[in-house]
Amino acid sequence: MIFSRALRREFSQSAAGVFVALFAILITTVLIRLLGQAAGGRVPSDAVLALIGFGALTELPIVLSLTLFVAVLLSLSRSYRDSEMVVWFASGLPLTAFIRPVLQFALPMVLAIAAVTLFLAPWAHLKSSEFQARLDSRDDASRVAPGVFRESAGAQRVFFVEMGAGEDGKVRNVFVSSEQNGRLGVIVAAEGSLHTDSNGDRFVVLEKGRRYEGEPGSPEYRVMEFERYSVLIEERQVASPSARTRVIPTVDLLKAPTARNLGELLGRIGVPVAALLLALMAIPLSFVNPRAGRANNLIFAILTYLVYSNAISVFQAWVSQGRLRFELAVWLPHVVVLMLLALMFYTRLAISPFWRARA
Repeated sequence: MIFSRALRREFSQSAAGVFVALFAILITTVLIRLLGQAAGGRVPSDAVLALIGFGALTELPIVLSLTLFVAVLLSLSRSYRDSEMVVWFASGLPLTAFIRPVLQFALPMVLAIAAVTLFLAPWAHLKSSEFQARLDSRDDASRVAPGVFRESAGAQRVFFVEMGAGEDGKVRNVFVSSEQNGRLGVIVAAEGSLHTDSNGDRFVVLEKGRRYEGEPGSPEYRVMEFERYSVLIEERQVASPSARTRVIPTVDLLKAPTARNLGELLGRIGVPVAALLLALMAIPLSFVNPRAGRANNLIFAILTYLVYSNAISVFQAWVSQGRLRFELAVWLPHVVVLMLLALMFYTRLAISPFWRARA
């Protein structure tokens, strides 16, 4: 049918442009965040590219959902502005006739969103966590290159090593600068190595050196000579419970239906369902009065998406905290949106009875 083919072609063209724009914004945002962390010493510069890839995969469902919603909205809004809708309605097509071509275009994207949300995104979260754990396992001494000043993870210390580790695993001529409580400390040692105690705490052990400590700008300082000096490497932050549940595969969430796992499962199910309902909601939201402003419906559509996505997040948090049953929360926000969608179609048809199908 010419009607369906024309709409699907326009939806595809709009979706391609919207996806490129949104994906570029996503990559730029992730890149800026990671570059800031790399500049602060929290992320090694050689790990930025891999973390960008993992971050893009985890945020891909949101990008695809917005692409689907905005593509349908922009295409139908353009039809209103160019008076193409008048032609379709005059030929006897009701507003509800647009549901079928929208579904034909949306269902493949919704399936892709479901696949990414349920399987690919947890895998990307897991690989990102494993990669970050490997980076965090690099202690401060392993970040040091001979002849180069390097900051520690957290920018609290600066290391300099004149000679790299030899066969005995020790580096030679070590310089360490640190600042604590407003006092600057400088350590110079002939050699250094790594040590792990029985509790698993890791230390940088410096041997045969001196420590200079004082306040910058003050003539008062003290000098301490040592044969052996241990520096405790800073502890890494423990991952939050929500971060841990994001890396669990969907099958494992179903096998262990705890409150947190059910909350995470609810969020994963809600993303593709919300994408489908928002694509349908774009049909009545796309109405544009050619004599009025063009941005009003787009602003309202963006607010609708934000409210809907935040509502799913709220229900997810309530299920994770045990304040709401999973069986109720998994369908309640979508049923409310479905009722609102039916009301919007009914209101639009009631306002303009000419849009109904001719007998």
